[in-house]
Amino acid sequence: MVHDTQSAGWDKLRAEALEDAQETVRLRRRIHEHPELDFDLPHTAGIVEAELSALGIPSRRCAQTGVIGVLHGSGTGRTVGLRADMDALPVREESGCSFASKIPGVMHACGHDIHVAGALGAARLLARRRDAFRGSVVFLFQPAEETSGGALPMIRDGALDSPRVEAVFSFHCSPDLAAGTIGVAPGRFRAASDMLDFRITGKGCHGAEPQRGTDAILAAAHVVCSLQHAVSRMTDPNDSAVLTVGEICGGTARNIVADCVTMKGILRTLSSATRARLLSEVGKIACGVASAFGAECTMTHVPGYPCLVNDAALTELVATCAAGVIGGENVQVIREPSMGVDDFACFLERVPGSYFLLGTASAAGAAPLHSPRFDPDERSIPVAAAVCAATCLGYLDDVQRK
Repeated sequence: MVHDTQSAGWDKLRAEALEDAQETVRLRRRIHEHPELDFDLPHTAGIVEAELSALGIPSRRCAQTGVIGVLHGSGTGRTVGLRADMDALPVREESGCSFASKIPGVMHACGHDIHVAGALGAARLLARRRDAFRGSVVFLFQPAEETSGGALPMIRDGALDSPRVEAVFSFHCSPDLAAGTIGVAPGRFRAASDMLDFRITGKGCHGAEPQRGTDAILAAAHVVCSLQHAVSRMTDPNDSAVLTVGEICGGTARNIVADCVTMKGILRTLSSATRARLLSEVGKIACGVASAFGAECTMTHVPGYPCLVNDAALTELVATCAAGVIGGENVQVIREPSMGVDDFACFLERVPGSYFLLGTASAAGAAPLHSPRFDPDERSIPVAAAVCAATCLGYLDDVQRK
């Protein structure tokens, strides 16, 4: 429940976010023109630090180029976190926009520039209200979401500890939703990910005399096909899993039976039990099938991000606050989880919170995430700022009045 005293300020919050839009859009464009990868984010982190400093919000570095800003209200209260990821992708931009990336082969193709601008917009709105709320807001600007994961390094560096964050929120651009809307989802919302590397070893020989060797390519082909049975016949139809082998390398010439094949794949799951079972079965299937063809197989497992699970009550809080800011008709409930991943899940394993989608499509058929033509509608930025600020205020107000 969000109380009337907070609801009365929603119109003003929305109006201020729109008044600030020119500045927040300018910030987004600065970041978009200079995209950076992984943990190597000196330009982006510098912009974030400068903006927080201008708002009177002290900040510190975390996990190399992560930035943590802490805004204290007028008195002691609870602490809420707001996370925005900052890194870009190794994609050559083809959006055609006037502020396109100036870094060859690097682009904000996943909208993290929108995330940073929206979070800084929320910081601007909240800083103006620091005398009107009790408690603290911790801004978590994170590196490396697209690669090895910056959330865990930030957590290990104490991002949630000083002050101790008690609820945390984040959002992600969605070209499947219209600009001006958001999507919320209680419970499981994003999949867990695991990276699988296979090495299948046979015995090379002349292609005209295959009986003298063991064909690693033939064994690998059967392994790929057989792995799909782990999803179709070992997974509850009411659950979800995806297993994709996306890279195969083997052989040296057309007339030589290959002695070795390497394969790389991903496994995505929505429950810890399914994840553990499939990881066990996939290895058994790969080794067993390879053995049936006289080859040997080894599998290496590199864990990725955990399943992202939203807290139901805090997701309802996002929906309620967003409805006050942008209207209930612009808040959609998403019923089905996605097999995509986000390491915001690591924060949610330690602190309850919610991750919502920010509509960025200006028209039907908008380019998808990770596309070189991805071009989010900038009208989404003040929406992100207002919804995030309202949610933080709603959480602090609701808790302190109980």
